[in-house]
Amino acid sequence: MGNHQIKFFTVRSSRYLSEQIVDKYGAELGQSQVLEFSDGEFQPAYNESIRGCTTFIICSTFPPTDNFMELLMMIDGAKRASAHRVIAVMPYFGLARQDRKDRPRVPIGAKLAANLLRAAGVDRVMTMDLHADQIQGFFDVPVDHLYASGVFVPYLKSLHLEDASVAAPDMGGAKRANAYCQYLDAPMIICHKQRDKPNSVGRMTAIGDVEGRNVIILDDMIDTAGTICKAADMMMDMGAKSVRAAVTHPVLSGPAYDRINKSKLCEVIVTDTIPLKTDEDTSKFTVLSVADIFADAITRVYDYKEISSMFIF
Repeated sequence: MGNHQIKFFTVRSSRYLSEQIVDKYGAELGQSQVLEFSDGEFQPAYNESIRGCTTFIICSTFPPTDNFMELLMMIDGAKRASAHRVIAVMPYFGLARQDRKDRPRVPIGAKLAANLLRAAGVDRVMTMDLHADQIQGFFDVPVDHLYASGVFVPYLKSLHLEDASVAAPDMGGAKRANAYCQYLDAPMIICHKQRDKPNSVGRMTAIGDVEGRNVIILDDMIDTAGTICKAADMMMDMGAKSVRAAVTHPVLSGPAYDRINKSKLCEVIVTDTIPLKTDEDTSKFTVLSVADIFADAITRVYDYKEISSMFIF
């Protein structure tokens, strides 16, 4: 077992998931608070000693950006309070789409986020289904990259879908889709899209056998839902029996909920790395919790055990 006492903390927006993770681990969240100033500035504070402790701070960095800033400040506060190790548990790693310069004079947001975490003093990062695997290389500290396949594959198998096919919504998702194909014993479909601008899909075509298939579209995140809804409608028009989506991070901004409810998607399977909006119609959604996966990974990291055996792939 780890030689240092373990403690868990959370930012305000991620309490819903943090409580589940810590409960699965068999502990309780540490006491912390956030002092808010009238101009919007805030200051996190630990209400108990963390000197010499292995400190896990849980934070999904979905909008607003205050969530990420709160995580950075909590890391800084933990280091200044003499924590032995500070580990950021980031079920959703925001800015991950900005992993390269896709046009001139733009930042690489994912690299900047990694630099900020390191500057704050983080010793290790734990996250899930990064937009691109190579983002791990942006960090100069260990990164535990977990996969939602641990909850998706068992659920998809439980549906007992006949004539199932796995679809990648774009060429970049082909590797992920292929891995699911192996475990679901299903053929692959690849959608080719051309974007007019960010969050807007122009033309789309499908490569593979769609007619008569129960199609499962896989992706790491769903933002405005334009791509997935267009892909689903296209494949139903091509003769698919049904189309459902399995997406790790439900960002769901702008018209996403309305698009999904009006689309030909029969089900959207997501995880709880980001909470669904309570004021929206979520009747098409199935939410699978990743709390067990993170609790298991935290146990292994704390006990200095390998985590590779956790992965389905």
